[in-house]
This record gives sequence, C-alpha cells and structure tokens, in this order.
Amino acid sequence: MGMKEMKAAYVAKMEAQVAEWGAKLKQMKAKAEKAAAQGRLEYQQKLAQVRADEKHEQARRKLDELKVAGEERWEALKSGVEGAWNELKKTVDSTKIE
Repeated sequence: MGMKEMKAAYVAKMEAQVAEWGAKLKQMKAKAEKAAAQGRLEYQQKLAQVRADEKHEQARRKLDELKVAGEERWEALKSGVEGAWNELKKTVDSTKIE
C-alpha cells in the first residue's frame, strides 16, 4: 500500500469517526435540551406550588381573623375571606402537580 492509499484510508477512517462523534453529539444535545425542558417544567411546578402555599397561608390568616372578630366586623371580614378563598381555589385548580 502506497502513501497515497494509506492517506486515503486514514482520511476515510477519520471522516467516519468524525461523523460518528457528530451523531453522538447531536444525540447528547437532544437529551440535554429535553432535560432542560423537564427542568423548566419542574421549576414551574415548584413555583406554582409555592404560590399555592402562599395563597393557602393568606386564606388561613383571613379565616383566623374572622374567627376572632366580633359580630360587628364579621360581615366586613367575610368578603376578605371569600376573596382569599377564591384566589386559593383558582391557584389550586390551575396547579398541576404530577
């Protein structure tokens, strides 16, 4: 085998290796993008859960205020409790935790 043939065989071998690595890198990139998307989804779910927890705490505080309120303040606080409850319900209904 002459130098020209050896070079051609080597180039062919390296081209095949480069093509194989390119395919592997493309596959790794796709997996990384999928993982990043999954990570974003998990972050959004956790964020939604935190918002739901905050709304729950607000509703609980309003209910506590209502419990200790006298009859004269009950009606005024009732709308605050209902508002907090509705916000909590919307948040819980829109939060999909899997």
